[in-house]
Amino acid sequence: MNVAQWLNAIDLGQYEALFREHEIDANVLPDLVEADLEKIGVPLGHRKRLMRAIAALSAGGTPPSAAKSTSAQPSRSPPASGAEAERRPITVMFCDLVGSTGLAARLDAEDWRNLVGAYLDEASAAVTGLGGHVLKKLGDGLMALFGYPQAQENDAERAVRAALAIQRALADLNARNARSGAPELAARIGIECGSVVVDAAGEVFGEAPNVAARVQAQAEPGTVLVTASVQRQTAGLFVVEDKGAHDLKGVPAPVALYRIVRA
Repeated sequence: MNVAQWLNAIDLGQYEALFREHEIDANVLPDLVEADLEKIGVPLGHRKRLMRAIAALSAGGTPPSAAKSTSAQPSRSPPASGAEAERRPITVMFCDLVGSTGLAARLDAEDWRNLVGAYLDEASAAVTGLGGHVLKKLGDGLMALFGYPQAQENDAERAVRAALAIQRALADLNARNARSGAPELAARIGIECGSVVVDAAGEVFGEAPNVAARVQAQAEPGTVLVTASVQRQTAGLFVVEDKGAHDLKGVPAPVALYRIVRA
């Protein structure tokens, strides 16, 4: 059985790269428990759907949503193994903790792992809740895509709303952690959109990911920073502060940046 096709059949194709990263194939699938899915960052609602689909699969039945998927319009799913690379417009988000090296040095390794894990769970839930795809978790940060594997007209808007949701979730997490004396966490987020090439393995090639990473590095702690390209696509939906043009490493021309204040 092709796990990527199975995930798309149950409308959860965004987890294909995550399953591949953790080497979850058809042989491993029947042994998964909900705790395993939680550990790799799958949010609660999707965990429940996956467990129901796995149970149906083990019983030899049709996975939920499979019938619907076969009759619906073809979805924009990741290219199958061996398929040619695909060019498509996407919105890229980079989210990273500020001062994590110093914080990690102050805490026990297990406490630090739990703290970062809780933050990444909240951030991943915010991304997937708005239709995004967590492509990579990079230590104490993550890279997310909007427009892949499924594209929508408002990918840029959903990316910005997800970024604001991450900052709100982090504030709530800090409030809960304050009771135990845990240090406050602050994240900075950068967003860019543009045309990229996505290969059969789900890797993304193009200028947009590089620019998004550089924009994230320019953001102040606790803020969301976007390029002019994102601002043009979301104009009127958010209150923004013009931060002027910035020279970004590796980018030939200055890039106009905007801080998202609120919806």
